[in-house]
Amino acid sequence: MSLQIILFIIFGTISAVSSVLMMTGRNLIISALFMILNFAALAGLYLLLNAQFIAVVQVIVYAGAIMVLFLFVIMLLKPENEKKFLEANPSIKIFALIIGAVIFFQLVYLIFSSTPANLNNASVAASVKAGTIEEIGKQLYTNYILPFEAAGFLLLAATIGAFVLAKKKFE
Repeated sequence: MSLQIILFIIFGTISAVSSVLMMTGRNLIISALFMILNFAALAGLYLLLNAQFIAVVQVIVYAGAIMVLFLFVIMLLKPENEKKFLEANPSIKIFALIIGAVIFFQLVYLIFSSTPANLNNASVAASVKAGTIEEIGKQLYTNYILPFEAAGFLLLAATIGAFVLAKKKFE
């Protein structure tokens, strides 16, 4: 077995187990932490696919920023209201289990009925090159400079607008 296959098995197992533990956890904070572990395992899988930029973005954006936002929302909301809702409507649990089982069996069917793709070395080399940070940066600053700069100005305007609105509330 090659190192890539061993790492794939490790990251895939961590991702699958952490996603199941995230969905079945009783405590919302622990579930959010399992979601962070799942994001880290997915970043490892992206690295195995030679998509370095997506792996870095996965860790920085999702595991960093989005999960901090989720944790703040979980802390601000009262999770005990959610338990009361599920206790009052037990049919929602049954419906969710049925939907989960259907999706699981669809995935198992797709995995076992599909055939591997025949890729030539040229397409593999092109995909490896396309996923590097250097190639993405080159494309952003040459072919897509105008949309990139427009998005930057839009984010700057949104940040200034948020500061102006926040300042008015404090005064």
